[in-house]
Amino acid sequence: MNRRLNLIFLKRWFMLLIIVAVAAMPLHAFAAEADSGADRPWMNKSLSAKERTELLLKAMTLEEKVGFVTGKVNNYYGFYNDGLERLGIPALQMADGPAGVRVANPDVQDKKSTALPAPIALAASWDTDLAKQYGDLIGQEAHDTTHNVVLGPGLDIARTPWGSRNFESLGEDPLLASGMGAAYVNGIQSNPVIATAKHYILNNQETERFTTNATASERAIQEVYARPFQAMVEKADLGSAMCSFNQVNGTYACENKEMLTDLLKDQFGFEGFIMSDYGANFSTAKSANAGLDLETPGEPYGKWGTQLLEAVKKGEVSEQTIDEKVRRILLQMFEKGLFDNPVTNTQINAKADGKQAREIAEQSMVLLQNNNDVLPLSKKELNSIAVIGPDADTASAAGGGSSLVNPTYTVSPLEGIRNRAGNGVEVKYAAGTDPISAGDAFNGPSAVPSTLLSPADAEKSEQNYGTDKAEYGLRAEYWTNTNMEGDPSLVRTDNQVNMNLGFYNYEGFNAQSSKLPVTPTEFNSKMSARWTGSITAPKTGDYKLTLTSLGSAKLYVDDQLLVENQGETLSTTKKAITLKEGESHNIKIEYRTDFPVQSSHDMGAQMRFGWEAPEDAVDVKMQKAVDLAKKSDVAVVVTRTYDSEGYVDRSDLELPNNQEQLIRKVAAANPKTIVVQMSGRTVEMDSWQKEVPSIVQAWYAGQEQGNAVARVLFGDVNPSGKLPVTFPSDDSQTPISTAEQFPGVNGVGTYSEGIFVGYKGYDKEGMTPAFAFGHGLSYTDFDYRNLHVKNTGKGDDATVEVSLNLRNTGKVSGAEVVQVYVGNLPTSVETPEKQLAGWAKVDLKAGKQQRVKIKLDRSALSYWDEKSHEWVMPKGKVSVYVGSASDDVRLTGSVNIGSPSGK
Repeated sequence: MNRRLNLIFLKRWFMLLIIVAVAAMPLHAFAAEADSGADRPWMNKSLSAKERTELLLKAMTLEEKVGFVTGKVNNYYGFYNDGLERLGIPALQMADGPAGVRVANPDVQDKKSTALPAPIALAASWDTDLAKQYGDLIGQEAHDTTHNVVLGPGLDIARTPWGSRNFESLGEDPLLASGMGAAYVNGIQSNPVIATAKHYILNNQETERFTTNATASERAIQEVYARPFQAMVEKADLGSAMCSFNQVNGTYACENKEMLTDLLKDQFGFEGFIMSDYGANFSTAKSANAGLDLETPGEPYGKWGTQLLEAVKKGEVSEQTIDEKVRRILLQMFEKGLFDNPVTNTQINAKADGKQAREIAEQSMVLLQNNNDVLPLSKKELNSIAVIGPDADTASAAGGGSSLVNPTYTVSPLEGIRNRAGNGVEVKYAAGTDPISAGDAFNGPSAVPSTLLSPADAEKSEQNYGTDKAEYGLRAEYWTNTNMEGDPSLVRTDNQVNMNLGFYNYEGFNAQSSKLPVTPTEFNSKMSARWTGSITAPKTGDYKLTLTSLGSAKLYVDDQLLVENQGETLSTTKKAITLKEGESHNIKIEYRTDFPVQSSHDMGAQMRFGWEAPEDAVDVKMQKAVDLAKKSDVAVVVTRTYDSEGYVDRSDLELPNNQEQLIRKVAAANPKTIVVQMSGRTVEMDSWQKEVPSIVQAWYAGQEQGNAVARVLFGDVNPSGKLPVTFPSDDSQTPISTAEQFPGVNGVGTYSEGIFVGYKGYDKEGMTPAFAFGHGLSYTDFDYRNLHVKNTGKGDDATVEVSLNLRNTGKVSGAEVVQVYVGNLPTSVETPEKQLAGWAKVDLKAGKQQRVKIKLDRSALSYWDEKSHEWVMPKGKVSVYVGSASDDVRLTGSVNIGSPSGK
């Protein structure tokens, strides 16, 4: 009896333990067990990704497969493809990049994430560990804001110095872009998130980017433009690539079998999937058979969906081809953990992630010039600082378009400098010019300053010129038709006539300053406008008044037609006029979007009322800045450009909106003028570089830009950034110099420079840039000695290693980027005079020395042979150059190389 009771007791005790254990199990354990059952065997985590992919593929119907490879778009949720609840397939939820996560859904964390420095800034750090950290942060925030695919990095080579989307690139050199890009991708994909390398391929301009036929040699594609994509495959297990809008040698990129299948998939061994850019697929069977795997999005722009299903039924596309697309996508989803780690909406750590953004920005800043050691600033030697610049008091310096991120918080340069200067140093601000806007994205003379303009019906009095008027600008009337018919839909005062609507005026796609009025999107396509008021010259002299427009524009002065611009293409018309100081003239400007191209909501109004003025014509706002600079110990002029994805690249390199004149006038008033340049592209400095002692290239530095700038200026951070692009002396001294090369003629852009892109082209043409590729100064000095170059290995395993002693000979700690270039390959084939072959970033304390070892990249010692269609390493002696920039060689040597073939 007792034995029976004991057995009963033991059974109950055992059951209780089971109940307790089961209760303690997480819910997902049940789901995993259920999903690994007979109904969903592909959810069994013990199987390989390929095994799980094949099991799931067999369970899908043809209709489900076609739906799976046909993406969709939603204004709130961004790009995605449909998941399949029946089979437990999660949707691909995509976030624009590549400078952070662009959250489109208003229900997710108020659409905010960490705004990181632009990728071009990251490239300026030349730090692959930092690039991995950058990617990891993006991957984490993507996953925690409900996204499992990031549309980045951008691997488009910065072919021209004025590219409006250069800020999204990783520079002009394919080896630098490869190294930084691979680290970036590895960082993203260390999370359950797929990275997407874009835009494949020859997508190197915004002007006519939707239609241009980019024609390049096989060698240029292999050695320059495709190399970063190859590196992502070989060094980062890239999950996805995005094909571009443009044609490549006569065939649209997203239906180009030679580029998609033959090169990327077959030659490079890419196992991921290729998606189209938004609306970049123009065919059904052709793109499907060429190697496109996912159309992004579907309707209304798409050619897949029901059309692709019909093509399969007609035999135009095989079901095996569809299977291969699905297989590629599923494989990446399993390999990268998308099935097993669903996305979440987990609040990101704004403070911690913001700190990372600041640290990245600090490492990216390039000290271009520092005469007389004006920098770093010393608080002990300062009583007053003048901070000057149109947007120095805001944190709006960022690239526009799809990469624009809504930051969790911002720090302006003015705020950062004030905080760092602290008590005892007076920091005052003056704008100097009007705010930078999307209107500054296109060419043409700067806009007429607002302080010279008075709106119609405003009190007109010569006595009030030069004082703070209640209102500057012109009375503006807007219509939603092209003939100014009926009552205007909008009436307001515009400080300047400097407008760029359409694509640049959508919520989340513009980067306009908070100082600028918001124009309703109803004016984004067909519209007309009239501006009325008066203009008062600040100085007697000869002026040119200009109209820059796409669409017709007329300028009347005192009721007489002075300037008429047809505007069939974006162009400028100017007319000379003599104006007397303080004398007001009535003006009227009429503008219409009356060309067919402007019927689209993307290609909207583009209009600027500009001027070319005498150097001594200084308006009120600029004079206030000059006066402030004159009475301050130091003047910090923060300039910026407006760079954005869209429809135009500037073809000049000038600072917009009268900023060049501002620098010159401030520098004349204060010999200790520091220029902090915030841009995503190169800027011409010829007219003011010699007038200022110090220039810092701060790029678009992200949401912590103000603190990062201040810490570099005050020496808390020793700048170590190096230029990833060449800064030409002016826009006429570049290797891309003909209309055939850029933007192209009759829709064809000819890459006639071949492999000689960036600094390699400057060397070939004998052009001396303002600042060379790889240039960047420090607050300390570095000594290079004892170079040794040796071969190791044989045949395909052969490598070249460079070693040297690097010593910090200054008084402060710092980091140096040791750059190795090779040249004079022993072959009759034309090769670059110098080509980057490797680099190392080295941190050294003052007085310390380190032996630095760098293995050279084989591609720099080889060339692509268009006859044999392979890489060839010629036999013979190669020159080796080691230094601090492409034009700052400290040590030279040589090495014998050679392939077994002897070619």
